[in-house]
Amino acid sequence: MASAAWCGALRGFLFEYDTPRIVLIKSRKVGLVNRAVQLAILAYVIGWVFVWEKGYQETDSVVSSVTTKVKGITVTNTSELGLRVWDVADYVIPPQGENTLFIMTNLIITLNQTQGYCPELPDKTTVCNSSKDCTAGYIGTHSNGVQTGKCREYSTSVKTCEIYAWCPVENDTRLPKPAFLKDAENFTILVKNNIWYPKFNFTRRNILPSISTTYLKTCIYDPKTDPFCPIFRVHRIVEAAGQNFQEMAVEGGVMGVQINWNCDLDKSASYCVPKYTFRRLDNKDSDHTVSPGYNFRFAKYYKDASGTDSRTLIKAYGIRFDIMVFGKAGKFDIIPTMINIGSGLALFGVATVLCDIVVLYFMKKRYYYREKKYKYVEDYELGASETYGTQS
Repeated sequence: MASAAWCGALRGFLFEYDTPRIVLIKSRKVGLVNRAVQLAILAYVIGWVFVWEKGYQETDSVVSSVTTKVKGITVTNTSELGLRVWDVADYVIPPQGENTLFIMTNLIITLNQTQGYCPELPDKTTVCNSSKDCTAGYIGTHSNGVQTGKCREYSTSVKTCEIYAWCPVENDTRLPKPAFLKDAENFTILVKNNIWYPKFNFTRRNILPSISTTYLKTCIYDPKTDPFCPIFRVHRIVEAAGQNFQEMAVEGGVMGVQINWNCDLDKSASYCVPKYTFRRLDNKDSDHTVSPGYNFRFAKYYKDASGTDSRTLIKAYGIRFDIMVFGKAGKFDIIPTMINIGSGLALFGVATVLCDIVVLYFMKKRYYYREKKYKYVEDYELGASETYGTQS
C-alpha cells in the first residue's frame, strides 16, 4: 500500500502541470478586500518607497574632513601663579586633533618638580609608623614613585613611606571649585567642514558661498537667527545639549557636535546645507558617579643653569569636543527606479493571494468557489484507461 501511494505521488509530481485559471467572482466583500489591499500597496509604493525614501535615486555616503580653530582669552589671579593671561596656546591641548579638540577649563598645577626623595601622599598603603612598614622597591598601582624603605613625616601628624620620584608629588585631592578657567564659556570655536560625495563628484563646505568675510567675523551660531554660521560659543554648545557649563567645567566631559548633510542632488546645490546638533557623550547622572568627567596629565620641562631638570605638572580637566559628520546624497537614476517599480508591481500579487485565502477558506460558499477555482483535466493522449484525476 505504501509503495503504491509513493508511486502515485511520484507520477503526479512528474506528469501533472498546474496553470492559473481566471475566475470572475461577483462578490462585494471580496471585491472590496481586493481593492483595499491594492490601494494600500499603491500607497506604500508611492508614499513610502518613492516620496519618503526617494526610491528613484542612487545614493552615496559622505566623505568628510574637519578642522577647528579656537579663540578667546581669560585672566586669572591666584597666590600660586599670580596674575596670568591664558590664551589659545595654553588651554587647547593638543593644538590640532583629528575631528576633535580639547579645551582646558580646570587644572591642578604642581610647580618646580625635580627628581629626588620625598614622602608619598598618604593613603592606606603608604601611611607608616616606622621604616618596617615600608618596602624598598615597592611600586603600587597609584604610586607616584618607588619606595625607598624609609618612613618620613608628611605633616606634623602623619608619616608616609619615602619615595624616589618627581618631588614634591602632586596632590589632586582638592579640585578647584568653581572651575579655574570658568570664563572659557565665552570662547568661540570655528568649525571648517569639507564634504565630498565621490559617486556624484559633488563637493561642499559648511562655510557656504553666501557667507561673506564680514559676516564670518561677527556671526555666532544660533539655531534660529544664524543656523549656518560655523562659529560656536562654547557655553551655547553645552546648553544646547541640556547641560550646565559651569558644572561641567569643574570635572570636564565629552561633547558631541554632529553635522548632518542630507542632500537631494536633483535640486539646486544651494539646498545642500549642514544641520548642527549637540549632545553630551559621557554619562553624567546618578547611575554614573565613579570617575566622572574627563582629565589627563601633561608636563612642561625645563633645565636650569646648573643642568638640573625640572618640570611643571598639570592635571588638566576640560571639555573634549568630538565633531561627527553624517550624510547621504541622492540623485535620480533609472536602475533603482525600475527595480522599485518592478518590486511594487510584484507586490500586487499579494492582493490576489489574500483574496484567494478569503474565498477558499472563510466564505460560506467556499466549496462552491473551490470547484470553480480548480479544474482537473485528463491527458487524452494516454487514452481513457489512464487518468490522473476527475473532471468537475
